Amino acid sequence: MIRRRSTPWIHRFSRLLIAAIAACGALTTAYLTVVKLTQSSAACPTKSCDLVLSSNYATVFGLPLALFGFLAYTSMATFALIPLGVNPTQKKDLRTKLENGTWLLLLAGAIAMSVFSGYLMYLLFFKIHAVCLYCLASAIFSLSLLTLTIIGRTWEDLGQIFFTAIIVGMVTLIGTLGVYANVNKSAAIADSSSAQPLSPSPIGEYTPGVGWPIRSTSGPAEIELARHLTEIGTTEYIAWWCPHCHEQKELFGKEAYSEIKHIDCDAQGKDNPRPDLCKKAGIQGFPTWQINGKLYPNVQRLEKLAQLSEYKGPRNFKNFPNDFK
Repeated sequence: MIRRRSTPWIHRFSRLLIAAIAACGALTTAYLTVVKLTQSSAACPTKSCDLVLSSNYATVFGLPLALFGFLAYTSMATFALIPLGVNPTQKKDLRTKLENGTWLLLLAGAIAMSVFSGYLMYLLFFKIHAVCLYCLASAIFSLSLLTLTIIGRTWEDLGQIFFTAIIVGMVTLIGTLGVYANVNKSAAIADSSSAQPLSPSPIGEYTPGVGWPIRSTSGPAEIELARHLTEIGTTEYIAWWCPHCHEQKELFGKEAYSEIKHIDCDAQGKDNPRPDLCKKAGIQGFPTWQINGKLYPNVQRLEKLAQLSEYKGPRNFKNFPNDFK
């Protein structure tokens, strides 16, 4: 009597495991996409997630990078589950074709995601100089998907794995370098020049507890507006590590912002840290302006601040952002 060899458990459950990990990745990237689009602060204990999400590297083709990650994870979950919806006893041939085809798609997708995640880790540690737990989790998800894709079935031709890895890996790396070529060039220019118009994301080194140095200068209108805001009791609530707060500072310029009354909501800040006042005021995001008793979250154009504060002085402001709406 010939005993039938049992199927390894990893082969029986590999598709479900891949789908589960891909679902976790999809939820993570969906959350980051919402945070990026709403310009809100991410729930992150290291306080570095906002630095990463607000960097120029977090946007591709004008869209949040996390959105592309969401699409990739959703595709991986779909490829993993499609064959499971076909009854193997009734449509065996169709089931076999779907399994073979989707395994190749899973392998190619996992390789591409792993290569791209590796490059993002390089950017994270050597370019942005910040640690984002969500980014690290996404990299782990990608490597886990690659591992499960390789060991989750019996590959008759191991050369197929290596050939796919080389081709997909090279295409992904070349494409990634091409996509970020302009970003790296812009970063190099920004590090050596303070020319305007303003970049929507800070680039370069920051000082812990202080943030980034203000590069822009102020005109008479910015200084007059800043003094007016202070005179009527306006308060800006910030966090030293918040890139959006830095964007607001750049709109005022170095001279004018020194006139602004601001409160740092992080206890580790070195410039008027008062987290107790932030909590009392009900601050939920940074920056938030308190004008005439009302709260106005997010970065505000100087024209909008002038309108809200009933400013009557000159409005020929010299600093303008590229893409604020």
